[in-house]
Amino acid sequence: MTETMMAAVLEEYGSPLVVKRVAKPSAGPGQLLIRLEASGVCHSDVHIWEGGYTPATLPEPFILGHEGVGVVEAVGAGVTGWRVGDRAGAAWLHDTCGTCAQCRAGLPNFCQAQRAHGLDVPGTFAEYVVTNANFTARVPTGEATGLAPLMCAGLTAFGALDRAALAPGECCAVFGCGGLGQYAIQFAKRRGARVIAVDRDPAKRALSQENGAAVAVDGGDTDEIEKLRASADVCVNFAPTTATWQPMLDVVRPLGRVVAAAMVSEPVPLNQEWLTGAGITITGTSVGTMAQMEALMQVQAADPLTSSVTEIPLSEVSRALRELAEGRAPARYAIRF
Repeated sequence: MTETMMAAVLEEYGSPLVVKRVAKPSAGPGQLLIRLEASGVCHSDVHIWEGGYTPATLPEPFILGHEGVGVVEAVGAGVTGWRVGDRAGAAWLHDTCGTCAQCRAGLPNFCQAQRAHGLDVPGTFAEYVVTNANFTARVPTGEATGLAPLMCAGLTAFGALDRAALAPGECCAVFGCGGLGQYAIQFAKRRGARVIAVDRDPAKRALSQENGAAVAVDGGDTDEIEKLRASADVCVNFAPTTATWQPMLDVVRPLGRVVAAAMVSEPVPLNQEWLTGAGITITGTSVGTMAQMEALMQVQAADPLTSSVTEIPLSEVSRALRELAEGRAPARYAIRF
């Protein structure tokens, strides 16, 4: 008799996910089967759910999610270093080509042939998920719903500051102080940087200062932004909107760095004459590498990050996606299985 599991399945873009029983997967060669304790709900899941980010081949079943934490239930053939019962995490990357220039450079997160959980292969809005052992995180002890968002939100924030090469004594302006931004504030503070938090939500600004931001300003207040002109060495955007673009260019100093971490599909203006005079470096970042994941997990084990996570059952995941899409969600949602 085929074993089954509960999962939230995408059957029509933009419509509520269908929570139902589907076949329980099994671990193939080089893979792990993880019994999930929790899964974060990420804004990237919203993009996929709405149909803004579609795979070349739809996974079967189409289960979203890429912030899973649980316990290894089965180890596939050829896998070494993992045992049944180990704590494990399923993140964005399921696998990559392993041969392109990006993979060879140790940056598989920029591999153009990558496959992701919840997009190209079934994800973590289910009781079980199959991962590639080489891309599975080793997770420390701790509450699963608090750890799950680190698989993407935490790693993206960690990777963004690495991408920015943020150094001690520098000033880092974090635009968008939701779940990812709050992680970035804590990481930047721990790197010895002075942090400016920029967000239109007063509650998020208050939380930013609790998490170490020296200054928290309203991103929609042009006078406040003008006071910060050319004051930041690094500006990182975690807000899924073009509205932060001009404020970032106003706040970054000459020869500073601007890092795009949010998925914003609309174009933004850029004056090349200004760029040649200011010498700004503008770059993007995409989640992170397994080396960065390992470093993040070590940080978490030694000095846990603070985060605001709202636990929900699997049956409420569609509500969470809708609230994220409408900007009404708390910092992070996490499904508890």
